[in-house]
Amino acid sequence: MKTLFSVTLAGLALLAVTVGGSSAVVAQDSGMQSLRGQTPLDTEANAADLNKTLTGKRFERNYRQQPPLIPHKIDKYQIDLKANQCIGCHDWPQNTTAGAPKISETHYIDRTGKRLNHVSTSRWFCTQCHVPQTETEALVPNTFESAVDLY
Repeated sequence: MKTLFSVTLAGLALLAVTVGGSSAVVAQDSGMQSLRGQTPLDTEANAADLNKTLTGKRFERNYRQQPPLIPHKIDKYQIDLKANQCIGCHDWPQNTTAGAPKISETHYIDRTGKRLNHVSTSRWFCTQCHVPQTETEALVPNTFESAVDLY
């Protein structure tokens, strides 16, 4: 009971420090850096520069089922309930004339396992899994090793 009481008091003290406006001190002690940098949460920050998208060069995948990264800018692409501009280049047979990788066959199977002649609605929003690749510094230390490098 004494240990539980001590943990509760420590939690309340941390909550008091966070609510009291000193949350930046707690975050600094963790060694993590956010995209906001040192800008406090109650202050408007400049947007992070995420427009370092590489074009032409594709990053290799790090594990077997990794969704491929997008090697080009997509900031003006329309992907909503009515339109998906990715399909214009990546769907079969347009992908051959566009010189783009074809959408995986798994994207043409619905939730019940039925094969379709069009991209399944459960796979319609490409950017749920696929993101533009960028050359950026890691926000936190990373010791990830590719599955290929392990063997």
